[in-house]
Amino acid sequence: MQRIVVIGAGHASGQLLDSLRRAGSEAHITLVGEESWLPYQRPPLSKKFLSGELTAERLAFRPESFYEKHQIHTRLSCRAVSIDRDIQTVSLAGGETLAYDLLALTTGTRVRELAIPGAELAGVHYLRGIDDALGLQADWQGRDNVCVIGGGFIGLEVAASARSLGKNVTVVEMMDRLMARAVSPGMSEYFLGLHTCNGAHVMCSTGVSELLGTDGRVSGVRLSDGREIPTDVVVVGIGVVPNQELAQEAGLACDNGILVDEFARTSDPKIVSAGDCTNHPNSLLGRRLRLESVHNALEQAKSAAASLMGEKLAYAQVPWFWSDQYNSKLQMVGLSEGFDRAVQRGNPEEDKFSLFYYRGDVLIAIDSVNCPGDHMVGKKLIASGVSPTPEQAADPDFALKSLLQP
Repeated sequence: MQRIVVIGAGHASGQLLDSLRRAGSEAHITLVGEESWLPYQRPPLSKKFLSGELTAERLAFRPESFYEKHQIHTRLSCRAVSIDRDIQTVSLAGGETLAYDLLALTTGTRVRELAIPGAELAGVHYLRGIDDALGLQADWQGRDNVCVIGGGFIGLEVAASARSLGKNVTVVEMMDRLMARAVSPGMSEYFLGLHTCNGAHVMCSTGVSELLGTDGRVSGVRLSDGREIPTDVVVVGIGVVPNQELAQEAGLACDNGILVDEFARTSDPKIVSAGDCTNHPNSLLGRRLRLESVHNALEQAKSAAASLMGEKLAYAQVPWFWSDQYNSKLQMVGLSEGFDRAVQRGNPEEDKFSLFYYRGDVLIAIDSVNCPGDHMVGKKLIASGVSPTPEQAADPDFALKSLLQP
């Protein structure tokens, strides 16, 4: 019987396992995960899970019975430490060795940590997994002041969750605007106003030089200009880095992620990789990139499963993302970097609008707030290479879907 080992228990592995069994694979499959949890949904961690609206059980990608029914063997709370490609084995931290015929790396990412004095103090949190969220929930009970370092998606979602619980929130962002790596200045301005109106104090163009402590617990944040902010809890959200070391040490090609082709195959024909840890080609965008996206993880995992089955399913899709902050849902399709014109559709003051991004006459991305219709048709427009004129995009009465072939 063929032996497949899957390292990493996140979105990509959950989809990979499902796809393999749906395709009729009868392989002996072993899933290795560092956390004690079976694959689960991560996006709610900074939102409804953190605010107490969702339980851990509801985050599960598949129930435990799925793994039992499909005879998927699990090694949870277990870390893979090395891969020997010559004899096709994976060594685990506890000393166990797993033999494989085919291997899947869905190792994801890890948080980028602060490298400043005081970063080791109690009360300083990162948010990547369920246990992180549970720790933060428990720690801010009975504590009023929260400082969020980092004004990206995770930081702002945590800030919104904290405000919904009545916490006093300060967001400190080093760059000159919020979510600067992901959205345009216009969208940054909207979300600055949204957080300010909801009672958060936002400080952009501000660095952090030190975390201050009292009796081993964080009590303040010293800013780069010398000012100090008293706080009870610090949440750090300054990005992630791909978990590529295991692959790199095994001699697989890596460059800001594990290098794969459009079929999720690595430089070793017996090893595939999928999800946030991969650097992959996108034929629609005409370049290689690494994406941190649920959609990317799920769809690329389907290509990886096909490759494990000896088939070919090219991964070539328009990237899309989302973020929930207060009552505003930001939905993004395409990548807006390099745009030279932004066209507004709708009214930000009504918390319902979209920004259409053009490079020349070509529509390359759409960011929408509370406009799911624009987002859905935008996916089809960009994937089809169809660009409305800027005048059509700006006119809320113009039916964008009329541009698509029936």
